[in-house]
Amino acid sequence: MVKNNNFVRNDAYAKVTGRAKFTDDLKFHNMLHAIPVYSDYVHAKILKIDTSRAEKQPGVVKVLTYKDVLGSNRFGQIIKDYHIFADDKIRYNGDVIAVIVAETRQQAIDAASFIEIEVEELPKLLDPEIAIDSKILVHEEHGSNLINEHRVLTGDADKAFEECDYIIEHTFTTQHIEHSYLEPESAICIPRSDGVFEIRGSMQHPFSTRRFVANLLGVRLADVEVIGTFMGGGFGGKDDTAAIVCARAALAAKLTNRPVKITYAREWSFRESYKRHPYKVYYKMGITKEGIWKAAKIKIIADGGAYCSVTPWVTWRSTVQCCGPYVVENGNCLTLGVYTNNVFTGAMRGFGSPQMNFVVEQMVEIAAEKCGIDPIEFRRKNIVKQDSITITQQKLDKHIVSMEQVMDSVIKEINYFEKLQNCSYGKSEGDELYGIGLAISYRGMSLGAEGTDFCAAIVNVQADGSVVLETGMHENGQGLESAMMLILSEQLGIDISRIRYRRSSTSVIPDSGTTVASRGTIVAGGAIVEAVKILKRKFMNVIAPILEATIDDVEFKDNYIYAKNGKFISFDDAVKKMFANQEYPNALGIFKAPRVSWDEHTGHGDAYFTWTYSSQAVELVVNKKTGKVKLLNAVAAHDVGKVINEKMALGQVYGGVAMSTGYALFEKLDIQDGVIKSLNFDKYHIPRANDMPEIKAILIENFDPNTGTGAKGMGEPTNELFAPAIANAIYRATGKRYFNLPIKISNE
Repeated sequence: MVKNNNFVRNDAYAKVTGRAKFTDDLKFHNMLHAIPVYSDYVHAKILKIDTSRAEKQPGVVKVLTYKDVLGSNRFGQIIKDYHIFADDKIRYNGDVIAVIVAETRQQAIDAASFIEIEVEELPKLLDPEIAIDSKILVHEEHGSNLINEHRVLTGDADKAFEECDYIIEHTFTTQHIEHSYLEPESAICIPRSDGVFEIRGSMQHPFSTRRFVANLLGVRLADVEVIGTFMGGGFGGKDDTAAIVCARAALAAKLTNRPVKITYAREWSFRESYKRHPYKVYYKMGITKEGIWKAAKIKIIADGGAYCSVTPWVTWRSTVQCCGPYVVENGNCLTLGVYTNNVFTGAMRGFGSPQMNFVVEQMVEIAAEKCGIDPIEFRRKNIVKQDSITITQQKLDKHIVSMEQVMDSVIKEINYFEKLQNCSYGKSEGDELYGIGLAISYRGMSLGAEGTDFCAAIVNVQADGSVVLETGMHENGQGLESAMMLILSEQLGIDISRIRYRRSSTSVIPDSGTTVASRGTIVAGGAIVEAVKILKRKFMNVIAPILEATIDDVEFKDNYIYAKNGKFISFDDAVKKMFANQEYPNALGIFKAPRVSWDEHTGHGDAYFTWTYSSQAVELVVNKKTGKVKLLNAVAAHDVGKVINEKMALGQVYGGVAMSTGYALFEKLDIQDGVIKSLNFDKYHIPRANDMPEIKAILIENFDPNTGTGAKGMGEPTNELFAPAIANAIYRATGKRYFNLPIKISNE
């Protein structure tokens, strides 16, 4: 067996000792510093931007506005509506009107107040429901304030409602959430002597960043090289905004012909960066007295803010999963993404699922109570099982559907039924009210029908038997590099100490898409599997005569290659034979996800090529006098397919539960009249260590045949269902339902 004992992370030592260099740690000769400049407005027509006084300030080298853009000032991943520099209008309070480039960062900051802007203020659109039909437009050229529309039309919902014994209707709202990554946005561009613009930055998606940069500079993709850099967290938040910061640094570098660094203050990051979408959800549910969910009618309104970003993709996932992990034969869902003058919204860990799980998992329990059925029994009657048909008419037959297995493991571990008898429902002799709550979810893995899903990996064996590994996914701090090294070690049968992971460059590895949707382990791991298949065939072209065996008769194991006939050769000797025979022991592997389908008109199709299943439960008490919620104990079970790195997998669970705790109880941007007032963590409350319960994580393994390695992603599933578990527990403690996030206990 290969010796990987106690291996957790390849970057751990560098990070805990401070040797790891993050973007702001990097310095280059003759480097300039740049900062963004904002206006005081939320929605206004720009009449004039005067930079003349700022240009005369000490140390200022150049002041950039939209007039300095060499390529196109507008870009976006779906709709090219983002204005890298505000030109015609201010569309939200985070729009950047200028970038000041100076010899020092402080000199740039000092010059910011000297930029003057003249505007004609316009009415603000801050409510997406009003914005849908408003004649005031955020983007006049778009023709309306509707970013996107998705539908699911399954069965005959209206007729099914007539056959239901009970109809339940409720309205839910969720809030703007900040990603709260430790490291703010930071970017450096170095104009190289070969004409290439080298980008280093705290971004999740190097290839997406390259497109933003090339677009703004008006150059070809080959003229921009984005090199992976240590990153202090992202959680989905360092996509568009981080790429835009890199693009502005690149423009400054091109125009000054000097390296330029931009590092954001926390207040700038809060102000400009996109957030999790706030939702308003109208949910109508029809059930029989026996507890069968027969019909659903759903309307989802998502506040996209000032720019599209990835709103169509986020809301598409919400639409696909609008009924949660339940079989509903008649469903009608309408989802609208809407422009407003609020801060724009985009990708965040969970990507449209946390909002809908908060809704669905409460509706299910309300329905169970309505027909006098235990909520677990109600779930058993309706949850997806092997070969079930989802609301989008996808048959779940290509992987193990473990929804009931996952739920039961949580029920058993937390002793759910016994503790259910102790719930207070608003009545207790002491000052505390006790409750227990549970939630379940399923999640489509990877991009699904919203994108083309494939990834590359390069395995390059060196002459001494060491190996350089590179994949098209990006290390965002989640431990992806370590997971990939473990996969390669297992697949090639060599010690992990032989493997060196090379941080990717957009000029070396093929574009493998974005590191999102919990797809990193799935697609990059699958690409490694494919690369190793090719590599083994190359080895056998040389050593087959020596071993007197075919590729089907050998095993790569324990740093040797063994044949069934008893002959063997060491991995090192095999490598020497390869080079001696003019055969390079390297391979490019490509993982191509199984094809999916989607009909935008009906909302039908095989939305994802595989699914994962999760359940979480929590015990808590509520103080009757103060309304303060104290979490006592939590259990989380997740079907991970196959565990690649156990300690990191457990870390994903703990982190996901922590983030979801903030979503449920604490976090909400303070936005007043379109202006964010909570611009730092002194006014934006994220959970502290003493806010968290003890957490028991259960990792369930059902090998997935669709992913190459058998593993599924788990970064997002861990983050998307603790809020409804808390909501259900609070109901059992207080006897009151809370339909808005974050939950604030009222004593009325």
